[in-house]
Amino acid sequence: MAKIIVVTSGKGGVGKTTTSASFAAGLAMRGHKTVVIDFDVGLRNLDLIMGCERRVVFDFVNVINGEANLKQALIRDKRVDNLYILAASQTRDKDALTQEGVERTLNKLAEDFDYIVCDSPAGIETGAIMAMYYADEALVVTNPEVSSVRDSDRVLGMLSSKTKRAQEGGEPVKEHLVVTRYAPSRVGKGEMLSLDDISDILAIPLLGVVPESETVLNASNAGSPVVLEEEADAGGAYFDMVARFLGEERPLRFTQAKKGFFDRLMGR
Repeated sequence: MAKIIVVTSGKGGVGKTTTSASFAAGLAMRGHKTVVIDFDVGLRNLDLIMGCERRVVFDFVNVINGEANLKQALIRDKRVDNLYILAASQTRDKDALTQEGVERTLNKLAEDFDYIVCDSPAGIETGAIMAMYYADEALVVTNPEVSSVRDSDRVLGMLSSKTKRAQEGGEPVKEHLVVTRYAPSRVGKGEMLSLDDISDILAIPLLGVVPESETVLNASNAGSPVVLEEEADAGGAYFDMVARFLGEERPLRFTQAKKGFFDRLMGR
């Protein structure tokens, strides 16, 4: 039985699509057949981060409208076995996604895939509700900033009221917290919220912490999920996150400020 996972956030620019790409790639690297779907109609960021923008012939809306089948629209990743991408449409019509069409597409994908990762638009617009409606689990992505955490709290309210599980009185969507762009040195200076602060406010289990890193930007510009850079801090953080999601015990890394030369010299 396929598991549907929505990756969502209260505001844009927090690393949600980066997380979708790396989380999906990480699941596929662990041997699970995975598809990642871009629900952000009109923007199409996911295929850029995945490096397959020139291979898009048919998209999600084409499938929903019956203009193409899934076999024609799915793009197979060239670097990771078991990983497929379904790109968003560049149409300006935000209502191009229909609930019936989304359900039909997800049901068809569930016949062939272990995990379906839905990259949601930020906020509370129709596309975001559509992306989370059929979810079994959710990754809520936030930065350690007050505005980002506050907006994430609104998303948690939607997950508990707007999903199919909530409306049918079923088991709640399982929520996981992902904190991106975390800089322990800035937390120590009071410039960012700490992990304890964020966890106290949102009150959902912490799945992973991704450190602030140039590697993320470089990987995005290169069209490669950062999880493929396992030796880099950010890549290792995403790999750990996938392992925890699959039930492994992994200690949280990159949560303490790195000591400078003089700190080490003085034994601090």
